[in-house]
Amino acid sequence: MKTLCRDLQEEQAALDAMVAPLAEADWNRITPFDGWSIRDEITHLAYFEGTGRLAATDSAGFARHLEELIKNYASYEDDYLSAGRSISSSSLLSRWREDREALLSALVNLDPKQRLPWYGPPMSARSFATARLMETWAHGQDVADALEQERPATDRLRHIAHIGVTTFGWSYVNRGMVVPDAALRVELISPGGEQWNWGPEDAKNTVRGPALDFCLVVTQRRHAEDTDLVTDGIAAQEWLRLAQAFAGPPSKGPEPGRFRKTRPIR
Repeated sequence: MKTLCRDLQEEQAALDAMVAPLAEADWNRITPFDGWSIRDEITHLAYFEGTGRLAATDSAGFARHLEELIKNYASYEDDYLSAGRSISSSSLLSRWREDREALLSALVNLDPKQRLPWYGPPMSARSFATARLMETWAHGQDVADALEQERPATDRLRHIAHIGVTTFGWSYVNRGMVVPDAALRVELISPGGEQWNWGPEDAKNTVRGPALDFCLVVTQRRHAEDTDLVTDGIAAQEWLRLAQAFAGPPSKGPEPGRFRKTRPIR
């Protein structure tokens, strides 16, 4: 957990470094994600760092929070986004820093297999921290896109790629589709030049290419056609059109051609 929490902390710090120098007006720049502003992206992260800390430290308190959320489900997202829009960027940034540090302090000493309550099924502490890293990185991509910046790719992407591979079946189940009965092989080139592999070597359905591109696709920040990913097999091709590494209702992601290809900065 210490290594994973260190990687999560570094991912949060990288996003912090992007937004901390922004002028107040720039926090209202619109990102490609659902019409959200940069302010909304950070508000979202801060909100779930806070509820994440509650899940990691007070399961009964989290259960009460979940009951209240269900009662106000139709408006809860608007409510927390409105709260973030009502304060200054410096206050929001301070809140996010406090919430994420409190979450890290709660996670770092947990047994990686300890189950934590969440909005869907309970998650292991390891999976919980990995999901927080993925979400930080994905929303960080939204911020980078709004600012027309390219971020350095790091080997922290391995965490996100792993979630992307292991949610193959979820991408179908979430859409009410039958999961293909097909072995899958994923071969990715890390930012450092190493090869990361998942699945049997003799699989007829394969995905190959840069780890950055794969992570952008499974978090639905890029369409597969706008990347250098190469697929073999019908199941692999179909999966990349559906891939969704995060919880929640089915989402399509961007249409092809919306973004130019992203090149890693080292």
